[in-house]
Amino acid sequence: MTFGAYLSSKMIALCFLGIGGVSFGAFSALAGISGQLILLFLALYLLILLGWLGVSYFLERRKIEKWEKLIQELPEKYLLGEVLPPPTNSVEQRYCQVIQAISRSAISAVEQAMRDREAYQNYVEQWIHEIKTPLTACSLILANGGDPCKLKPELKRADNLTESILYYARMRTVEKDTQIKKFHVAAAIEEAVKSQMELMIASKIRVETQGDFEVYSDSKILCFVLKQLLINAAKYCPGCLVTITAAGGTISVEDNGIGIPPHEIRRVTERGFTGTNGRKLGGSTGMGLYIARQLCEKLDIDLQIESAQGSFTKIALSFRTLTDL
Repeated sequence: MTFGAYLSSKMIALCFLGIGGVSFGAFSALAGISGQLILLFLALYLLILLGWLGVSYFLERRKIEKWEKLIQELPEKYLLGEVLPPPTNSVEQRYCQVIQAISRSAISAVEQAMRDREAYQNYVEQWIHEIKTPLTACSLILANGGDPCKLKPELKRADNLTESILYYARMRTVEKDTQIKKFHVAAAIEEAVKSQMELMIASKIRVETQGDFEVYSDSKILCFVLKQLLINAAKYCPGCLVTITAAGGTISVEDNGIGIPPHEIRRVTERGFTGTNGRKLGGSTGMGLYIARQLCEKLDIDLQIESAQGSFTKIALSFRTLTDL
């Protein structure tokens, strides 16, 4: 910081100090004080003012140089708020508090970004290992004659895994691809069931659908969420009956499979949570219901889970229907 720049920052204070000096001289002259004494007082006043400017400029420059040195030495500049020297006055203390608040906000954002990046890397690694299973199965089927009935379910598993990681990768910017429009939920249900038919047949799962209503939402994302629920049914309860009911602004997907332990119901939508059933069966990433929950939140769809271990699992997707708008 140059001395000229420092004077510019003090211009308002200098103006008032100058007005004060001139006023003092004028009042002194009116009071009959001799001109020489007034000049002496003004010279002393000017000397004190210049001394104050010089000392304060030196202290401020040294403080700024210290801050600049701290910034240069810091590996991450946003940590400055955590290593600031103690403030010397109330104004400086307030500035330090503002800088510390900004710094802590930046630290929190960086830590969250690091956690998200680590979670994404872990999911990608898990996805790579998981997609090897249907690809290996396809290779074995082709090596043994290429039975289409056996090949189609494995190709569908690979397709589902690819779609899941694409939605996960785009989840932060899914609003850009969202297309809200009016549609019948029965059409989205039918599309989801039809797309997973090979998987349902291979897992010996029967699917029954009933009911319909209209909503304003994104049919493509809803279809993906429903697919995830059907994929979970195929994975965790082969041979069961899945009933999908659409009524009163709610889509209910219920199976009569193995159910979820009571203490795990609240956690099954957490990122990476596989639970007891996932650990028993293996090959679970714990991401399907997490992605479904995140997408539902972005579409203002309420996702609720009910389950009784060894009896059933019911997942309800509740919308704001056209009558609510």
